[in-house]
Amino acid sequence: MLLKAPKYFLVTLLVVSALMLNGCSGGEVASTTTSPDATVAEADSDTTAQATLASEVKNEAVPGMNDLPRLEGKATVVMTVNGSPITIELDGENAPISAGNFVELVQKGVYDGLSFHRVVKDPQPFVAQGGDPKGNGTGGYVVNGKERTVPLEIKPQGEEEPVYGQTIKKTPVLQHKAGAIAMARSQSPNSASSQFYFALSDLAFLDGNYAVFGNVTEGMDVVNNIKQGDKIENAKVTKGAENLKNAE
Repeated sequence: MLLKAPKYFLVTLLVVSALMLNGCSGGEVASTTTSPDATVAEADSDTTAQATLASEVKNEAVPGMNDLPRLEGKATVVMTVNGSPITIELDGENAPISAGNFVELVQKGVYDGLSFHRVVKDPQPFVAQGGDPKGNGTGGYVVNGKERTVPLEIKPQGEEEPVYGQTIKKTPVLQHKAGAIAMARSQSPNSASSQFYFALSDLAFLDGNYAVFGNVTEGMDVVNNIKQGDKIENAKVTKGAENLKNAE
């Protein structure tokens, strides 16, 4: 995958991977959510070894996933950054656990006041990443002293159910188009927690490796103007809250 990526993406991946490694210890990378770039540098070998078609994977492969929040349908979240709204449509039809996790954390006010700790725009727009309670890329949502994680969840085109806990080769229904919102994670596929990122451009080389669960429908200009350190003033569910199930 990396060999076929445009040159500027190779440069971006090398730079941001270096930033991640300098910012986290080996233990933190293994046990906490990090950035989409945390594992993209290794995606070639990892994806070749682990990518699996949907028909070969059973949803029961990830213990405890049925107890996680699920979004059964669509929901809308309005996130305010720098005084301006960003409207996000969450797709629980194609990514029920990833979208449900995000909606529940919004309802709990987890994202209010958190910063975008990593924003990569050079040499080409890449991602704006936030949602870390620690503010440094090593944190996640903690319940009773333990970080709650959600499995990698990607629904391939033509399949009825998402694939869980595996990267895939097939084209996903939800893709990394500009404005997509997706779960950040470490190299472990089931390590996502509260961190998310906005795709600042089309990032097809991430498809099948990270869980996209919605997209920006209004306010993409606000997203494009996010700078590292900017805070999420607040986030509210404005539509579809009744579709959230199994919430704590």
